[in-house]
Amino acid sequence: MALSMSPSAIHHVQRHLQSRGKGVGIRLGVKTTGCSGLSYVLEFVDTIAPEDEVFAQEGFSLIVDPKSLVYLDGTELGFVKEGLNEGFQFNNPNVKNECGCGESFHI
Repeated sequence: MALSMSPSAIHHVQRHLQSRGKGVGIRLGVKTTGCSGLSYVLEFVDTIAPEDEVFAQEGFSLIVDPKSLVYLDGTELGFVKEGLNEGFQFNNPNVKNECGCGESFHI
């Protein structure tokens, strides 16, 4: 099982962890919601749970719970800026369908 981050995503997370002043990394997960069934969840992590899968990045950890890892295997987390908008982009090879609004997906 593997996850990766683009250089722009790594830089963005490093900056926010530094300005936050604490944290060991970010958690990437999925939750049931939306038109297609699943959506991504990102949050800062201060403590790693024993059951978490940890992917070392440059100075922080990308953390995934075991239930979410099945849906996220092979995903690259990117960060893009388009005009005034910016945000994380999920390149997940497991996705079969996405809803029209782009908020949820189905595997």
